[in-house]
Amino acid sequence: MAGGGIVATANPLKLDIGSHTKCLAICFVMTIASFQYGLDYALVGGFMAMPGFLRVFGYLDGATGKWAIDPTVQQLISSLMTIGTFVGSLLVGPFSSKLGRRHGLWAATLLNFIATAIMLGTTSLGALYFARLVLGISVGWFLTFAQVYVNEVAPAHLRGIVFAVYQSQLSIGSIVGAAVDNGTHLRQDPGAYRIPLAVFFAAPTIQAIAMLFFPESPRWLMTRCREDAAKSALRRLRNSAIDEAEFEAEFNEIRVSTREQMEQRGGKHLWIEMWRGSNRRRTLLSIAIICFHCANGSSWVNIYTTYFLAVAGVDQPFNFSVMVTCMGLVGAIASSFVVRHIDRRVIVMVGVTACGLCQLALAIAWTVAPGSVAAAKSIVAFISLFTFFYVAYAPYAWLMGGEYPNNRLRAYTYGVATSLNFVGNWLGVFTAPYFINPASLGWNAQYGYIWFGSNVILLVFSYFCLPETRDRTLEEMHEMFEANVPARKFKTYVCTGTKIMAEAAIKEREAAGVVRTERV
Repeated sequence: MAGGGIVATANPLKLDIGSHTKCLAICFVMTIASFQYGLDYALVGGFMAMPGFLRVFGYLDGATGKWAIDPTVQQLISSLMTIGTFVGSLLVGPFSSKLGRRHGLWAATLLNFIATAIMLGTTSLGALYFARLVLGISVGWFLTFAQVYVNEVAPAHLRGIVFAVYQSQLSIGSIVGAAVDNGTHLRQDPGAYRIPLAVFFAAPTIQAIAMLFFPESPRWLMTRCREDAAKSALRRLRNSAIDEAEFEAEFNEIRVSTREQMEQRGGKHLWIEMWRGSNRRRTLLSIAIICFHCANGSSWVNIYTTYFLAVAGVDQPFNFSVMVTCMGLVGAIASSFVVRHIDRRVIVMVGVTACGLCQLALAIAWTVAPGSVAAAKSIVAFISLFTFFYVAYAPYAWLMGGEYPNNRLRAYTYGVATSLNFVGNWLGVFTAPYFINPASLGWNAQYGYIWFGSNVILLVFSYFCLPETRDRTLEEMHEMFEANVPARKFKTYVCTGTKIMAEAAIKEREAAGVVRTERV
């Protein structure tokens, strides 16, 4: 193996979009799972400002004569869901190693139905807390299993687009949640929050039915030594008109590389294998990039947008909340047009830089003119810009986190990384009320000073430590990590091993054709 100035990709497929429409359609349906996460963030954040919700789970403030919510209750409602996602994500590795990706999504659907039914019917805080925890496990499984699946089935040159669609689904969920909240928030009865909660049933039902017609991940099947099933699954994922030489080359690359990965690390204790040899670097990188989501301050901005705008004195906070979520969708769509042409490291670095500057601008605006109309307008503007840039780069942090691990350890590594991200989210969500709630520190937007500093750290880490993965097959990345290629050289490294694997399949097919001709 040797490095060089020209990238020698082993991707044997046609590097266009039209030749892979079938797989893109399947990935689109699988990414509906992210709709639930965006929906929850928008819906529950809005509940905190609904009189109909506060009459059931809040209290009447004697000083103001308005319904309010205790900071501890606010923290638990928001953070228990995040704790659930942590637990659910940790279980992804052992669950999927035995039962696969699709069964994980079906299990998530069942838990979602149970949790939503409890939330719809209860007036008890204890039952609500339990339902939020169960819903968190469900959302953790939706997110992680779906991302692992699309990472493993999408062609290398289209993984970026697929994850842009994934983020778009999340943004659409947020828009739907904010819009439904806006339509019911003036109701004084429990229907104000129960009507929005019913939306939780929609997306999982559609996805669960559709998955009956989709194949399992061929790379997971290969790790289970089910070669014929893996080949059949891959064929179902590719367009029927695919050139047979292309198909055989891709399958051979997956088959040989996965077999090599399993032989190199033959131990059964995958929790330990994650931290051995080259896997240690891959695990740490996966954890780091996925935890960018909690380290840039998105948790407090996303879940408390409506509440924060109301406290900041912004008129019509629910309407502005819908606008902010729409900015996220615009960011996801915009990034989908550039992801095939711009390196992922560049997108991430631009994203964290912009997010950091927006956090700083929020803090400065509130420091200079706290409580003023000008500060309120600045808050709306910079939260919108933050959401645009965050959603524009966020899918590629998820994507790179799933590209770094090898086929055998992907679910384990991705599950641990996702769970740690949710721990970070939980800390952000749990501590935010202490900073922004007037009953506590009352910092309001000055909380952004802390998150500006964290984004600076993310930028430095991205520049020096993140390997570039654009247009690389998962098997190519395995080869580069095994060769201990420095992060700054991933982009120009010439992969020879995976290229040979792909070419070998074509030669085998040609040789088989000659033999058949001679026999005739």
